[in-house]
Amino acid sequence: MFLQFFLDILRMAIKVLTERRTRAALTIAGIALGPFALVMISSVVDGYGEYIVSQVEGLGQNAIVLFPSGDYKFTESDLNNIRSMPGVKRAEPFYRIQGQVKVGSENKVVFVYALPADLIFESMKGLEVEKGSIPSESEYLRALVGHKVAYSDDGGVVYDIGDVVAITYLKPSGGSSEVRRISVVVGGVMKEFSGAFILSPDNMVILPLEAGQKVLGLSSWSGIYILAESSDVVSIVVRELQSRYRGVADIISFQSIANVINSVIGAVNFISFAASLSAFAVAVAGVASTMITSVIERTREIGVLKALGFKDREVLLMILSESIVMSIIGGSIGIILGVVGAQALASRGFAISISQQNTIVITAPPKVTAFNILRATALTLLVGVAGGLFPAYRAAKIPPAVALRYE
Repeated sequence: MFLQFFLDILRMAIKVLTERRTRAALTIAGIALGPFALVMISSVVDGYGEYIVSQVEGLGQNAIVLFPSGDYKFTESDLNNIRSMPGVKRAEPFYRIQGQVKVGSENKVVFVYALPADLIFESMKGLEVEKGSIPSESEYLRALVGHKVAYSDDGGVVYDIGDVVAITYLKPSGGSSEVRRISVVVGGVMKEFSGAFILSPDNMVILPLEAGQKVLGLSSWSGIYILAESSDVVSIVVRELQSRYRGVADIISFQSIANVINSVIGAVNFISFAASLSAFAVAVAGVASTMITSVIERTREIGVLKALGFKDREVLLMILSESIVMSIIGGSIGIILGVVGAQALASRGFAISISQQNTIVITAPPKVTAFNILRATALTLLVGVAGGLFPAYRAAKIPPAVALRYE
């Protein structure tokens, strides 16, 4: 009985909407804007956020990097103190410069590190040597190079094992800098790491630690690379480092960066959700306007139905079903367009400028989740109920005698 009544109400609602196609189409279009914006923006933000966090975590959730600030210089005493700290598994100094290498027809920015190479492999899970081997500590002029250094953008081999790579860089000298050029021999090539835009192994040239002084000509360490025993004790180690080196060193924890990024993603999602609510609010007003107009136009029809025995709740459900049907149609269209729009928007990529000469474009697939779809669906149904409730209530309360005399 109830099912038959529900089907009759649904058929009547669809019939009424088809009779007023233009008005219904415009209202449905207004309804579709809310789920379209919500699904598209949320999916893109979630997709890029997940990608960035995974790349940061791929650098090692238990990795901490300590950089001296100002005129402070790390010494063996600092290194021994850090190694003796609770929770520290390993700590090694490193030298670092930024230079340029000729790769094919272009000059690529590379980051040259002089440090124990096995430390990088220990902290970055998934990093592997594609060919060759890791140079020993005594092979000062042999280097382990990243995939984008050894290969051109089209995949062609530029530097193979045994080839010489010329690196041009600026060496600090007193209050100025001097241009220097060194040549190293390729001893090994790393597999493509795919991402890690903060510390990308693909753009690295790794030399033994002693090469920092003997090859690069640097007199002091650029920093200390620390591995905590596990990701659970990273925050404890960071707090201890902050208490010991506050004001004289900068501390970077990849786990902390990931936590900050997660917080930013949450804030951006909230802002996009709040912005999308304005579209839903406009849709409520549009549905209410459409349904009030529909009720006014059908006053005599409502009077006839009530004279034939329709109860107030049945009239209310009849009018309310029209707004809900429009919401379901509009929500479905909006969600489908939101998924398509998210794919199109995400495919354009997101550019990050590391320097004037080096810009990295990140491309990540959107993350279309069941939560986003269900949230958009629920809000769209709420639009239908909220927009149609008052007109439906008003229609249900029209006296039959007054409705039958209405012109």
